[in-house]
Amino acid sequence: MAGDGRNVAVIGGGLGGLAAACVLGARGHKVTLYDKNAWVGGKAAVLHEGGFRFDMGPTILTVPRVLFRIFGEANRNIADYLDLVRLDPQWRCFFDDGSRIDLMEDIPTMSAEMDRFAPGKGAGEGYKRFQEIAAHLHGVSDKFFFWKPVEDLFDTIDIKANFSPSTMRDVISLRMGASVAGTIRGKVKDDRLAQMLDHFTQYVGSNPYASPAVLCSIAHMQAADGVWYPMGGTRAVAEALAKLAGELGADIRTGVDVKGIEIENGAVRGVRLDTGVEAYDSVVSNMDSIRTYKELIGGEVGARMERKGYEPACSGVVLYLGLKEKYDHLAHHDFVFSRDPEEEFEYIYNKGEPAPDPTAYLAAPAVTDPSVAPEGGEALYVLVHTPYLRPHHDWSKMFAPYRQKIVDKLKRTAGLEDLEERIVVERHLTPQDIHDRYKVLNGAIYGLASHGKFLGAFKPGNRSRQVRGLYLAGGAAHPGPGMPMVMMSGWIAADALDQDAGGAQVLRDAS
Repeated sequence: MAGDGRNVAVIGGGLGGLAAACVLGARGHKVTLYDKNAWVGGKAAVLHEGGFRFDMGPTILTVPRVLFRIFGEANRNIADYLDLVRLDPQWRCFFDDGSRIDLMEDIPTMSAEMDRFAPGKGAGEGYKRFQEIAAHLHGVSDKFFFWKPVEDLFDTIDIKANFSPSTMRDVISLRMGASVAGTIRGKVKDDRLAQMLDHFTQYVGSNPYASPAVLCSIAHMQAADGVWYPMGGTRAVAEALAKLAGELGADIRTGVDVKGIEIENGAVRGVRLDTGVEAYDSVVSNMDSIRTYKELIGGEVGARMERKGYEPACSGVVLYLGLKEKYDHLAHHDFVFSRDPEEEFEYIYNKGEPAPDPTAYLAAPAVTDPSVAPEGGEALYVLVHTPYLRPHHDWSKMFAPYRQKIVDKLKRTAGLEDLEERIVVERHLTPQDIHDRYKVLNGAIYGLASHGKFLGAFKPGNRSRQVRGLYLAGGAAHPGPGMPMVMMSGWIAADALDQDAGGAQVLRDAS
């Protein structure tokens, strides 16, 4: 459908780059995708060892309509590529006082469960009111923020065209100046339940006490659209996108490291490889946006982007534990919460040090997908958020004692007392590993932090203002991190490129 089919390079085969390749291919552009690794999918990689299969990166899939839209670009039935299973309960939550509660999809059911969990506090009614706020913020986000290239407030709203009472009401309703944590605690008065709801911001690697209230919309997205597991693991999503991109003509080249973007008179002219320069009309970079400007472009453009002062999101320690016997009391997704969320987030986001008593996220997928482990076993995935890399962090020395702290936490709070006796396979990633493996900024798993109660949700835009013909996708570009948002970023980058190539006019003429 493109008005002028472009010759496009996609740098990085993470979920954002793969989504962009699919959309561009469906719209008639010629795509070459480069990835320095031997696989595509970026952090959605897979580890096979000793009969166990581990998703190495993202494990929670929400908002599947993003995937449906990408496959819809090519008029393909997603069911031919992925088998998606809806999970309910969505999470199981373990608290430091020994209590536990399941997060259920249905809001009235969850409300009633909250009242049983914390009687006499009005938690259920507070949760309903919180979800009403989240639903409204989700609607405003859909209207102004999603599915369009955005870099700042002026990209979301054309003040001259939209200066109307309804638009102003929408802007005011974004609750600028309020935080996620403050909004939650204004409605839900039980500390444990508030801590549970705080962790929607952990999808974007950010501090709920410093993140803008608009991110409460994530809670409604999950309640409305559900939590899903692709059979075969979230790696299956990357494989499905790669298959579709290939069917649409993309040339996927793994093991090829792009060294730079060639620019002439402020516009993209190609990419620089070890073998020389290859010419392209446009580039979509799925590499971290700040590192794209700093390392692939450099000069004053790179320096100017660095001066904007974007903060990396948090990093993490990941343990991959092959267990000879699974734990029947774990759900597919579990959170094992810290004793004190304010202390935890203070250490991670302000002090820049690992939390003394961290929250651990567990994925125990054998309950849904027995193929992840030998019979009766479990491919246990453990993620604990840590600060992004600081100059004094040496994870070659920090890992072993922190690993023990994590294991002790799981024994104490999640009832995994004999965990070490069940482990038959163990591997791990540290923030340094993540930094080196994925070309992210300072080991940040989720790209850039969403901090700032007024404008914290804004990231570098998908259509570069500095270089013509450069488009950005991934967790460090708009709309931010998390599986659905990263894939949406790829769609937005491809759509912006296609519009600039004349495709938008063709689409309008065809409608």
